[in-house]
Amino acid sequence: MLVPMRAILEAADRGDYAQGAFNVNAVCQAKAVIEVHEMFRSPAILQGADLANGFMGGRCDFMNATLEDKKKGAKNIADAVRIYAVDSPIPVALHLDHGKNMESCIAAIEGGYTSVMIDGSALPFEENIELTREVVKYAHQRGVTVEGELGVLAGVEDHVFSAGSTYTNPMDAIEFFKKTKVDALAISYGTMHGANKGKNAVIRKEIAIAIKECLRHEGIEGYLVSHGSSTVPRYIVEEINALGGELTNTYGIDVNQLIEASHCGINKINVDTDIRLAVTRNMKELFAKEKALRTSPSIGGIYELLEKNKTAFDPRVFITPIMDTVMTGSIPDEHIARICKCIENGVKEVVGTLIVRFGSFGHAPQVEAVTLEEMAERYKKAGI
Repeated sequence: MLVPMRAILEAADRGDYAQGAFNVNAVCQAKAVIEVHEMFRSPAILQGADLANGFMGGRCDFMNATLEDKKKGAKNIADAVRIYAVDSPIPVALHLDHGKNMESCIAAIEGGYTSVMIDGSALPFEENIELTREVVKYAHQRGVTVEGELGVLAGVEDHVFSAGSTYTNPMDAIEFFKKTKVDALAISYGTMHGANKGKNAVIRKEIAIAIKECLRHEGIEGYLVSHGSSTVPRYIVEEINALGGELTNTYGIDVNQLIEASHCGINKINVDTDIRLAVTRNMKELFAKEKALRTSPSIGGIYELLEKNKTAFDPRVFITPIMDTVMTGSIPDEHIARICKCIENGVKEVVGTLIVRFGSFGHAPQVEAVTLEEMAERYKKAGI
């Protein structure tokens, strides 16, 4: 069933494990994420980034997506998740990743998201609080979870870019929770967006510990989120390059550091890059093994884009020739079925591995089956 993300984070906090949150950019990816979580009896958080909504709205040049594109795409993602989640035996949340402004958050909520992030981290502290509080007021009336961000992560992810990091001040984080009434907070503690986080990147887990201890001392039920946390598996990078890719300077966060952070107050760990890499590797492998598919009327265009963009690994660069399938899940012929299957397998490889490593397997029954309407009533009674 679909639930507000807060219910999943509450269970992760009680159970002292990390809940992975996985970005999707196509209907078949959403299907795969839910299916692999079902296999491991794990709760599931699927994420659609702000610009992923633009892409799912049919905007191939998603960096220039309009609000109308995002509205259309948010509904497409939510409709897809609803199809696979409504009768699922596990709790599923659909979360907007890096909502750019109030309008993007409203578009996601109206489209069917059960959780949204408003990223005001680039704003001055008081302006970030003001913007986040406005989103909280709107979302909580509808039972929707809200995640904010405090501190700046270095790296690149869609429209999110920063050349350097600013670590989250634990005292600012407590003030932020108090003034915004936000459910969850993404903190900056050493992770980075993108596929190059630097060799031997080190997480400053003491920041998470300090914030969590202060939250407990103040009696605040808030949850901490780790962005920029892809592990960038070395074996997948090497396989891509062996298939003609040209990826360099690709380093992720050591998964053992993320596991340790999960016992230090981090409840949700965002992963995007790992999925992009595995899906790209699988598509390259398919065309390498079955050369006849390179001239397929349906998917031959994907092969051409893979060959043209050897330094890229974001599937959105390559799958534009099958946009109807991306947006709606329709599979008109066997060749498109083949490409969708290899996309799904790449997603499951990465997500299944991290479900086990993060420890969320078997915890689906511990998540409260609360509806958005019930959560809205709780927020109302609590005055938040």
